[in-house]
Formats: sequence, C-alpha cells, structure tokens
Amino acid sequence: MIEGFCLFGSAMPDLSVFQYNAVDNIFSMTVATMGAAALFLLMSRSHVDPEYRPALLVSGLVVSIACYHYFMIRHSWHDAYSLVGGGYKGTGAAFNDFYRYADWILTVPLLMVELVSVLRLPAAKATNLLTRLVIAAALMIALGYPGEVIADPTRWTERIVWGGLSSIPFFYILYVLWTELTQSLDSQPPAARKLLEIARLVILITWAVYPIAYAIGGTPDALAAKAGTANAANGVVGANGVVGLQIGYAIADMTAKAGFGVLIYLIARSKSTKTASHEAYASA
Repeated sequence: MIEGFCLFGSAMPDLSVFQYNAVDNIFSMTVATMGAAALFLLMSRSHVDPEYRPALLVSGLVVSIACYHYFMIRHSWHDAYSLVGGGYKGTGAAFNDFYRYADWILTVPLLMVELVSVLRLPAAKATNLLTRLVIAAALMIALGYPGEVIADPTRWTERIVWGGLSSIPFFYILYVLWTELTQSLDSQPPAARKLLEIARLVILITWAVYPIAYAIGGTPDALAAKAGTANAANGVVGANGVVGLQIGYAIADMTAKAGFGVLIYLIARSKSTKTASHEAYASA
C-alpha cells in the first residue's frame, strides 16, 4: 500500500460525540429515504402509461442500490469508531470510502438512463445521448476516486489534480443535460414543461454539491486529520472537513437520487394519457 493511499478505505480522525452522531444520523436518514423512495417508485409504475414505466423501474433501481450502499457505509462508519471517554476514536478499521464510489459507478449512469427514458426522444438521438453521458459519467467517477482516497496532506496538490481532471467530464455532463433538456421543452406536453424546468435546476444545484464536498474533505487540514497527523491547531478544522464531506455527499445523494426519482415520476405522470384522460374526466 502506498503511504497516504488506500484502495478501499481510509483512517479517520478523532471526533466529538456531536460530530460522530451528525454523520451517523445523516447516514441513517439516507438509508430510510432511499428505501422509502424505492418502494414508492416501484409501486407507482401502474399509475403511468406503459412507455414510461421503464423510467420508473430504473429510478427505483437507482435508489435501491443507493439504499444498500448507504447501509454498508453506515456499518463501516460504526466499525471505524468506538466511544472512548468523551469522544469517538478510530478503532484501526478503515472507513470504506469505496462503497460510495461503487454506488456512483452504478447509479450515475442509471440516472442518465431514467432521464432520457422519460423524455421519450427519438431512438437514434436517445442512444447517442446515452452513450456520451454514460462514458462521461464513468470517466468522472474513475478520475475522482484516486484523489478521494488520498489521506496524506503532502499530496494535497495531487488531490487537486485528480479533482480537476474529474471536473472535465462533470461539467460536460451538466452542459449536455442542460442543453438537451432545454431543447426538448418545445416537444413536451405543457404539463411536463414546468417539471422539466425544475429538473434542470435540481440537476444543476444538487450536482454542484459534489465538488464542494470534495473540496471540503480535501483541505490540507482535513487530509492531516484523515492521516492521523493533525495537531492541536488543525485537528478540529480537519475533523470538521471530514464530517462536512460525509454530510455533503449524503444530502446531495438523497436529493439527486430520491428527490430526482420522485420528479421523474411526476414528469411521467403528467405525460401519461391515462392520467390526462382521468384528470379531464374529473374536471368535466
């Protein structure tokens, strides 16, 4: 193993009871949110027309995968710490950062699939769009992980380089999604246009959290805390950086997966002739 680099996990800094519980509680909330969203999306497929049911199936799959991985992330968090005196100290077991990246490598491409599916674009255009987005998503995650697991403050610049490389496909995905959603508005039913405009903002805002959280967890103080070399001057700041990273990623995942999945359902429902006919009958 290279110093400061662990393929599957990293050492963690000492935390106060509040810091430890803040992360543990957000992990618990994320598991519950993803599980509830999975049940809702899978059970709501009968409420939309058949051509939109694959989008809801993929949405349900996304949050199901995320629910499993966050359960494992929380389990790893528990294993990495024990209560000693008035705070939590590392047990020597590495906190497994790989669970989150294993989740992203599966769910981010599927997020692209569910969005393109609900747009109902022409087959050739949809295939071309998905190919570009999935390749970019895989590159984004693959380039971000080597920087994520660096825990040596002397390699801070190296983490910045990996983060910068990962940002190239990241911004490409945002650009493509924004332009494609904008171009598709005119071809969508009026009831779906407002929801798609909201979807653009949800993508832009929630995805912006990821590089911010990456930056917070990658400060020299945060890396020193992860490496166990923090001193009295930077220990609290570094621990807060690690806590902020975990909370930021969890909140972004809940919004980008569970929240976005519910939005996909609302778009599919607004475009379904079954729903439109029912609402027209009800208003008559």
